[in-house]
Amino acid sequence: MRYIFYTLAALLIAIQYPLWIGKGGLLSVYQLDKEVKEQQNKNIELEKRNAKIAGDVDDLRQGTRAVEERARIEHGMVKENETLVQILQSDESTPKLSKVKPSKLSEDSKLAKSTPTQ
Repeated sequence: MRYIFYTLAALLIAIQYPLWIGKGGLLSVYQLDKEVKEQQNKNIELEKRNAKIAGDVDDLRQGTRAVEERARIEHGMVKENETLVQILQSDESTPKLSKVKPSKLSEDSKLAKSTPTQ
């Protein structure tokens, strides 16, 4: 009786192995489901980007407003009788000048004092 029980337990384990671990098992199905969800998220992001680009293309084909905007932003172009005003942000990372360089006249006078005359 004991041998029959162990044999049946071994057969049960042998049958369960492909279900859980083998090809087409629950682990591979879980992994594939995870990959499908990731790909669907990427597709949604790409669809949003494509819709934005399609809108830009339509603006460029139909109207001049988008062309003017790009010319202003990317190339700094202005219309006739317009004045361009740019407001620059102060950047804390730029070094500020703390020393004033000596003028050329003072450098020349120092050189004249240090060189011996003949």
